[in-house]
Amino acid sequence: MKKFLLLLIITFFISGCGTMAKESEFWEHDSMYRDFDHLKFSWSGHKSPSGEELKSEKVKEWWGKEVFTVTDK
Repeated sequence: MKKFLLLLIITFFISGCGTMAKESEFWEHDSMYRDFDHLKFSWSGHKSPSGEELKSEKVKEWWGKEVFTVTDK
């Protein structure tokens, strides 16, 4: 019974991971980051992007889900 329960949990876990990867658009690109600027921005910690960074993202066509930020600081 314990083996069956463990197998069931593993099956649900793998199914959930597959669904999340499908919805995240991860597999639609040939690399994780568009370029080194994208890598540096992503790895530099959580911060609100400046107006200049937002323009740079549009020009360089970084992908991902759009995040709305307040830039009136």
